[in-house]
Order: sequence, then C-alpha cells, then structure tokens
Amino acid sequence: MTGTAEIDVICGNGRTLEDHRNIVGDEIIEGIYARAAHLGGKKMVHINSTSQGGGVAEMLHSLIPLMNDAGIAAEWKVLHGCDDFFAITKKFHNALQSEHVDLPSESINHYLETNKQFSSHLSIDHDFVVVHDPQPLPLIRFFDKAQPWIWRCHVDLSTPDIGVWAILEEFVSRYDHMIISHPAYRRETLTMDQMIFHPAIDPLSEKNRDLPAEVIDDTLVSFGIATDKPLITQISRFDKWKDPEGVIDIFLRVRQEVDCRLVLCGSMAPDDPEGWEIHQRVVEKAGDLVKTGDVIMITCENSMLVNVLQRVSDVIIQKSLREGFGLTVTEALWKERPVVASRVGGIPLQITDGETGFLVDPDDTEGFADRILQILRDPALGRQLGKNAKEHVREHFLITRLVSEYLDLMTRENGNGNLSPA
Repeated sequence: MTGTAEIDVICGNGRTLEDHRNIVGDEIIEGIYARAAHLGGKKMVHINSTSQGGGVAEMLHSLIPLMNDAGIAAEWKVLHGCDDFFAITKKFHNALQSEHVDLPSESINHYLETNKQFSSHLSIDHDFVVVHDPQPLPLIRFFDKAQPWIWRCHVDLSTPDIGVWAILEEFVSRYDHMIISHPAYRRETLTMDQMIFHPAIDPLSEKNRDLPAEVIDDTLVSFGIATDKPLITQISRFDKWKDPEGVIDIFLRVRQEVDCRLVLCGSMAPDDPEGWEIHQRVVEKAGDLVKTGDVIMITCENSMLVNVLQRVSDVIIQKSLREGFGLTVTEALWKERPVVASRVGGIPLQITDGETGFLVDPDDTEGFADRILQILRDPALGRQLGKNAKEHVREHFLITRLVSEYLDLMTRENGNGNLSPA
C-alpha cells in the first residue's frame, strides 16, 4: 500500500505584501501588485512531497500566501508516499548530486505507481502547474496536459549519475519549462526553457524575524544551550551531503586553539530516510564531547530555535559537499552572522569571499578551521562581514523577489506561450 492521498497545505501565516514594504521598498511591492493585476486571478498549483522540513517547504509556506495576497489563486498540494517510496527518491536525490546509484526495475515501478495513485486523487484545473524535485516528477505522465507544466529542481544537477538522469529525463522532457538555481545546473540535452530562480527567504517568518532578548534567552535555556564560550553552529539536515562528520573534524581543530562549543541542529524531513543513520554516525564520532555538552545535537523541527541559534552564534558554518543553493546560509547572512561555507553549488552566489563571508574548498578541513579562528580572534571582522551580508541578501534573496519571478513567468507564458531561456 502506497498511501498517496492528496494533501492540501493551508498556508495562513497572516503575512502580507504590505508587511514587507518597509523591508524591500515601495517599488518592489507596487511592481508585484501591477504584475498580478494583469493576470486577472490566474490559478497556480505547487506540488511537492513534504509540508515541513527543508527549504522547499519553507519557501512554499511564504510564497503561497503572498501570491494569493497579490491576486493569484495559488494552492499547494503534497504527495504522501510510504517509506519505500522515499527511500527510492532519496536515491534519486543522491544520484542527481553525482553519486552512482543502481536502481532495479521494481524500484522504478514503485516510484511510478505511487505517482499514478497520487494522480488519481489530484485535482488539477489550474492555469499553471509547478512540480518540485524528483518525487512527484512523473505526475505529468498521468494527466492530459492542458496548461504549462514547470519542473522546479532544487538540487545540484551539474554532474548527475548518467543512468539515473536518463530515467528522469524521460519525464523532465515532457515539461514546458524547468527552473534551476544556478547556470551550472543546465542540461544540454533538454530543449525546453531552463530558467534560473534563486531560492529566497521570508524575513518575517518565525525563522527570520527579529526577536526580543527575552525570547532568545528563554529559548536557549529551554534547549540547554549555554553561551559561556564561543558558539559555532551548523544548521542542516543530517545528510551526508552536508558532511556533519566533517564538521566534527573542523571543530576538533578549532578547539585546540580556542575553547568553544559546537551545535549541530537539523530537522528530520519525512522524505529523507537516511537522517537517523547519519545522526548516529555523528554521535559516535563526537564521542564524549556530546556527554560533556561541548557538542550539542538537536533534531527537532523548531524555527524559533534556528532563528535564535543563528543570532547568537559567533560563527555559522556550512560544510556542504554538494548544495543546490543553501538557504541556511541565506538565513545566517540575513541575521548579520559571519559565515564560513563550502565553495560549492549555490553558496558562492551568496558569499563573496572576504566581503560577505568566507568560502573554503569542502575538503579543506584546515582552511575551515583557520577562517573560523580568524573570526573568533577578530570580532570586528565578523561584524563587518555580517553587515555586508545582510544588504546582499536584502537586494537578491528575499521572498518578494521570488514572487515577482513567478509572476513574470506567468505573464510571459500567458502572453505568447513562450519563455526565453535565462
């Protein structure tokens, strides 16, 4: 039994475009209203595989109500699969990010059958359909397409496993447009438009809004996080591509020079079955440091906690081996935190080395440690990096920009049925 009932996500966070006016300015807000007015209440649906955990769900929780506020009838539907289905799609995810994966025909059949069953519960009468990532990708096969379908791929497609990509490309090629996060993710074998939309954060979400000091203090006490020594934090799912084991190696080097504490905080997304296995490996590697409280590992889904950690940490790190974009980096930059991150995927789009943070090759443990120590020994440097970073995010990576890009896509498609490649 696959368990594929259609789920409608109700996004009622109460935030409006007007709430964002003081942050992004009148021109951007008025531009959104003007774009939407020309679309006359068009309907758009977004489809993915989880309503919580991970950047896609977080963006949709903000994007959907803002699109509706602008005048677009936007909905969000979630494919609900079983554990076997998500184990298969996690292999797709790993394969797209370069890992060689062998998938038996039974796995492919299960993948297709889950999407087929989901399609039988899925009502689509929208003007635009946006499907996110590999999990619901084959849905297009089970509909008589009467509107533009867009595949939004959030992972790093620069060097996918050839065999797995060949399987997925058969479905991708049925779409009218593909949205990716970086020019390097374009696939030359595809003939459809491949547009670049950078992910974005909502500055007013619980994870990113300003917090009073008492809320910060109370949250730290609730989770037993002491700030009696410098705090280094990585916010990420427990995923091998985020390399939490490598983070332990970096921390051990830094700790030889400066007495400090490490926090690894990451929720367990329902569509990521590998999380607990990776978590256990990190616990074993950290050893007694977990018992002494020098390494704190947190697995709950708590946006307020993430907000607090990103505000109080002396250094935020992101030691990804692959990274489609890295919204946890964006969040920390917005909070004016100094960030030391891997020079991979979409992270260099956000960090200009030495200006808005530091970039390090992902396998350079010593380089990570050196940059962290540089910031810990020179707090003024950290403050300047953070100040520069916030303005960079304000200009390029806020949710209102993403709303505008979707409206532009709808306007161009509505006008002549063709979009120009990015």
